[in-house]
Amino acid sequence: MALFASDKKSKKVQQAERVAASAVQAQVNERTTGSKKRAESYWAVSWNIFKKNKLGMFCLFVVAVLVLVALFAPLLAPYNPDAQSLADMLQEPSAAHLFGTDEFGRDILSRVIYGCRVSLSVGVVSQLLALFIGFFAGVCAGYFGGWVDAVISFIIQVFSSFPFLLFAIVVMFVMGPGLTNLYVALGLLMWTSTARLVRGDVMRLKGSEYIQSCILSGGKSWRIIMKHLLPNCVSTLIIVSTLGIPNAILSEASLSFLGLGVQPPMSSWGQMISASQPYIQSNTNYSIVPGLAVIITVMAFNLLGDALRDALDPKMRS
Repeated sequence: MALFASDKKSKKVQQAERVAASAVQAQVNERTTGSKKRAESYWAVSWNIFKKNKLGMFCLFVVAVLVLVALFAPLLAPYNPDAQSLADMLQEPSAAHLFGTDEFGRDILSRVIYGCRVSLSVGVVSQLLALFIGFFAGVCAGYFGGWVDAVISFIIQVFSSFPFLLFAIVVMFVMGPGLTNLYVALGLLMWTSTARLVRGDVMRLKGSEYIQSCILSGGKSWRIIMKHLLPNCVSTLIIVSTLGIPNAILSEASLSFLGLGVQPPMSSWGQMISASQPYIQSNTNYSIVPGLAVIITVMAFNLLGDALRDALDPKMRS
């Protein structure tokens, strides 16, 4: 009888040990599975897709170089971009001046480097302003609907009815030329595309179950917008901003070319192209160098935006 009780007790001990081992193994499997799931998050998958796009990675490298050039312009520029030397005016490229000099004897390379700072600052600052306005306009239109949506949609239609460059010329003529006014003017004119896309995303997300449960449970609109809607619109905002920066750079170059943007002696690619017109035959590199800078920058941002769209947009993935 004692032997039977002993065998029964040992079986229970063995069964308990097996249960404990199974629990430990289940915890290990759960940790492993959880780490894999974390590694396969939305942003990790997007980055893995983006890394496979060689053209996108190259454009990201070009954009990074342009940002570094803009940040360290005082260290990279061989000369003061505003220093005039009439004895050295309109020189051909040489060891002293790699891209030659302009009509005032200023070093073209130094002015192109400082022009990169102006162009990128215009693109980034104006796009941030456009994102801020466009996001909240799109969220209000898509979330509240009704007369709010009707009014905001009407304003978007009014802004979109005018040719962009003509509208920008009118705004800059009213506000006056200058870098700060250029930030504000382009930001106020470029928010419509962001508002349209955000409005569509919010209208789609508003019908989802978790947003409806937040609304029915009495959640405040501001909290729902910032905690639930904004994170789901981040990918759209990234794509729109990446594609909007080159448009702002082109607009700045066009307005500066017309004399309504950056004013001399500040370095600007558009202003340099405008000033080089009388010397386009005698000193061709004077207009070619800033023109190539505009082309390279705009193409890099556009192709980077396309690559980000392919990586971030689930529809493009499929």
